[in-house]
Amino acid sequence: RVLPVNRGEAKMAALATEGLSRHGRAPPPTSFQRKGPGGEGGRWAALPGTRPSVRHGQLLLSSGLPSLDGVLGGGLAIGTLLLIEEDVYGVYSNLLFKHFLAEGIVCGHNLFIASDKEHPADILKELPLPLSDTSVSEMDEARAAKNYKHDSQGSMTIAWRYQNRPKFEVLQTSFSKCGHYFDLSRTITPELVQNIKWDGFSLLQEIGPCDMACGYTRLLHSIQKVINQHGYDGSNSQKNQRNILRIGIQSLGSVLWGDDICCTENPQNIYSLTKFLYALRGLLRASLSACIITIPAHLIQNKAIMERVTILSDTVVGLESFIGSERETNPLYKDYHGLLHIRQIPRLNSLISDVSDTKDLAFRLKRKLFVIEKLHLPPDLSDTVSRTSKQDLAESTKLLSSGCSTMAMGKKHLDF
Repeated sequence: RVLPVNRGEAKMAALATEGLSRHGRAPPPTSFQRKGPGGEGGRWAALPGTRPSVRHGQLLLSSGLPSLDGVLGGGLAIGTLLLIEEDVYGVYSNLLFKHFLAEGIVCGHNLFIASDKEHPADILKELPLPLSDTSVSEMDEARAAKNYKHDSQGSMTIAWRYQNRPKFEVLQTSFSKCGHYFDLSRTITPELVQNIKWDGFSLLQEIGPCDMACGYTRLLHSIQKVINQHGYDGSNSQKNQRNILRIGIQSLGSVLWGDDICCTENPQNIYSLTKFLYALRGLLRASLSACIITIPAHLIQNKAIMERVTILSDTVVGLESFIGSERETNPLYKDYHGLLHIRQIPRLNSLISDVSDTKDLAFRLKRKLFVIEKLHLPPDLSDTVSRTSKQDLAESTKLLSSGCSTMAMGKKHLDF
């Protein structure tokens, strides 16, 4: 394979060839090295479970959900922080948290788990089981064949332009070689957990009273100790075989961490959480690690604190569950369990972020899989639907996104 070179490199190659022909020996070596598959950048591409991004040149790793990787531009960049705003009951945010850790076990990454109410060893036992050795592309082909067979047996009489389109469009990406699917109905085997190296931090082991910033300080020191001792900061202790450290922090900022930002609008130490995130992101930038944090954003009273937390994070994703809300019984969302909101995507080595074309995203929990899909409106084919139901659909569509607001100005249903 011939790689294109610029004029400067071509001139250097010509001078090297001329010197070799004149003196009969090779010219003296220089410190110039081309960055690429054989240079400085190619050395990092050999890390397990990672791939370089074509758009911004950073190494990416999977979040554990291929559909989420497609929304985030291919995955999470090493050295970045993913913040997940928990849903009201913390059910689905906990699933994303476990997928991130389970993906690290499959890829052979090292783990650091921190929790406010669970022991890290118990969290490892509850991780989902990877689906054999089936790749993402094979799973997609099998799902497409199954949907085609089901639709061919009981097809509906609809417009010809929509007849060949899939009922649900799952977001996919070219990151399929590094992402995996997991079976939520089964837990991971002890053999897979024994083959990895992990460290934990639990507030349940705290003895004696702890002040407001004590939990954050102890956690930061634990992360820094693991990064320095195991050589994730580029030291000689990890020179022979380099690996990735996946850091997972559960329910950061809750009352159990010793902070009162979820109890009052004017907490005693308003900068305790933001100081921790500022120091944590500095550790991530200088190490081979990636971090995921779940935070109860709906409980934080002071919105200014949440804005600072968003700024100090690289990627921010919000989960809105339908449990206990009016949308749980709304026919517009009958096929979904909640909405996914992309709050922030990082700008890595570029002026603009890699934003997905899809703004309306939803998630649903199947018996075994947790997937993120594009939100599709159900077809209104029945003439017997009551006028009240149609008005409810129109009002829900109006609140769905700003892009559909111009089509749902009236109280009548959408006219396609």
